[in-house]
Amino acid sequence: MNILLADDHRILRTGLKLLLASQDDCHVVAEASNGQEVLERLEDTPVDVVLLDLSMPVMNGIDCLREIRRRHYDVKVLVLTMYSEQQYVTELMQLGADGYLCKDTLDAELFKGLRSVVSGHRYLSEREARSLLDGVLDGAGQHPALSAREQEVLVALVHGHSLSAIGDTLHLSVKTVSTYKTRLMQKLNCKTKAELVDYALRPTSHTTWESQFP
Repeated sequence: MNILLADDHRILRTGLKLLLASQDDCHVVAEASNGQEVLERLEDTPVDVVLLDLSMPVMNGIDCLREIRRRHYDVKVLVLTMYSEQQYVTELMQLGADGYLCKDTLDAELFKGLRSVVSGHRYLSEREARSLLDGVLDGAGQHPALSAREQEVLVALVHGHSLSAIGDTLHLSVKTVSTYKTRLMQKLNCKTKAELVDYALRPTSHTTWESQFP
């Protein structure tokens, strides 16, 4: 995949280039230190995914993402930032980001996120998925009540785990996990996993909960 690195810190870009160079399928083909430069690079450089920071001069990442989608560039955008607060995750995903990761994420998760968005899937790390789903799991008269087990299965599905992986972690059969998934789809009126993520992006109130998935 061809990657455009967008971050105003040159040292960080250098570190990311070295990290990505360890993967045969990751190729950094362009760099940018602000959002305006990102748009300029996209005009003349074939790029599959933009690894986008939020805090940049001239044009920040949020405005850059908004402009990328307005111009209908055929490119995936994976946000990589220091901000983990739910309002940032929600806003960026609503604006059209394909994935969201914090800069303290593990290397393996960065690679997984890049490959996931390039494959056409939306990607959230465990922490960001949990943050988005906090609102979903606070009924407050707006959402169907979910059991503790349904909550565990829900966050695992949004995080991208397969039914078999969920079953192994929760010590359930694949058939039982599938039943929980069907029940979740019915309760939340969702037909696909993508709709579950979209559901989590809707404005809601907050609660906290835990997951067994690392």
